[in-house]
Amino acid sequence: MPEPTIVESDFFEVIGTQRAMRRLKTDPVPEEYIKKIIWAATRAPSGGNTQGWRFLVVTDDAKKQQIQQWYNESWQKMLDSGYGHRPDLPEAERDSNDRVMKSATYLARHMHEAPVLIFACALMQGPNREITSGSSIYPAIQNLMLAARALGLGTALTTVHRAHQDEIRTLLGIPETVETAALIPVGWPKGKFGSGFRKPVEDVTYWDSWGTKRK
Repeated sequence: MPEPTIVESDFFEVIGTQRAMRRLKTDPVPEEYIKKIIWAATRAPSGGNTQGWRFLVVTDDAKKQQIQQWYNESWQKMLDSGYGHRPDLPEAERDSNDRVMKSATYLARHMHEAPVLIFACALMQGPNREITSGSSIYPAIQNLMLAARALGLGTALTTVHRAHQDEIRTLLGIPETVETAALIPVGWPKGKFGSGFRKPVEDVTYWDSWGTKRK
């Protein structure tokens, strides 16, 4: 099986331009690309090196359609409750928020069209079964998404599906001891990669005490 083609090799360029790509083409993604980004995910650190993660790749059209219906239902309920409505934001942030909400709604309506859906799953063991005890899954997810960016693939991290996690477990045969920590659509993006709206480092960094900034 041939190695995937890297389209962006500069590490900081990958980080600086990797953003949620919710509008994806229907073109298929070769299996070697999926295996490569999951390989990258498994290079992430995990507590005690337990590697308590599994990645469930869904390409079956009927299953993707059902997942999209549940996802869209949950997303619509969130919108109806006022989620994402932020008129109090400064203009630049409000514009960014509006774009995010539009693209997120597009994803909810078209998720089944993505060629690949990946469920990043955390194996929950022991008496304290909380998602935080499986938090090592999130560095793995970030590795996966950065690798996807380097290969020219678009991804987005979402957890909206968790409102229907029990139904998704039944649909995909996932045990009750496994948490679907994230759902990641994967495909070739319709848009272009680029830096999204981010606050400056100086605005989000304190030194030695909360609220103290360096001049």
